[in-house]
Amino acid sequence: MNLINLFTIFFYLMSTAAYLFFLFVQKQKFEKAGLYLLTAGFVIHTSTLVFGFISSGHMPVENLPETLSVAGWAVVCVFLLLHYKFNLKILGIYAAPLATLIMIVSYPLPKVALQNPEILKSLWLSFHIVFIFLGEAFFALACGIGILYLLQERAIKRKRPGFFFRRLPSLNLLDSIGYVCILGGFTLMTVGLITGFVYAKNVWGSFWSADPKEIWSIITWLLYAALIHGRLISGWRGRRSAVMAIIGFGVILFTFLGVNFLFEGHHEVFTRWRDS
Repeated sequence: MNLINLFTIFFYLMSTAAYLFFLFVQKQKFEKAGLYLLTAGFVIHTSTLVFGFISSGHMPVENLPETLSVAGWAVVCVFLLLHYKFNLKILGIYAAPLATLIMIVSYPLPKVALQNPEILKSLWLSFHIVFIFLGEAFFALACGIGILYLLQERAIKRKRPGFFFRRLPSLNLLDSIGYVCILGGFTLMTVGLITGFVYAKNVWGSFWSADPKEIWSIITWLLYAALIHGRLISGWRGRRSAVMAIIGFGVILFTFLGVNFLFEGHHEVFTRWRDS
């Protein structure tokens, strides 16, 4: 399995290199190479997760390396969906390095076995994990689009064509696709939270236990709900929406990793790493 993970990292790394070449020289052949390499890595990555699910009988999130692997997979999955729908080629310069970084960080981490893996064998948990990670992947890409928006806006305000001005799409297109990512992520996160509450009821006897990760997940949900509300009611678009998308993803990173490091709760059994 480690060898297959190395193949995944290799293809993601080569895709990152191809997209960087595309960024600098703007040759379509490099963008196509990046897409094909990323797709090949995604196929290998998917087969690894499917094999892990079949062999263990549950979603492969028994420890932090496995959880990070699912997160990396989700980022690539959502990017490929967005590429197919909107053909936003330049987003690959953000998605490919992000997925590569996640996989490289996860590879050397110790895989601590879960003492009671039976708690993972739940259909509700599987739904919860898939929806949450895909939702967070949408938010991750919304963050990337927000960064691209700010770079393009800065280039326009300087009133002279520069490196990014020639390579990035219009502000309206970036803003629109960023909003699609926010809506997609919010919808999936909402379903993920609901299925998570149902799972908690089945396993721990209560929908809500004030677990630190549950609290911060609700905080994250409220933040994105405020962003969507502000856009619909108060016209939060452009720069404000981009900044909020970046801040929101920062909160997600804290919820995903920081909460496990600073607090103890039910979710730590899936991603524990402090004592490894």
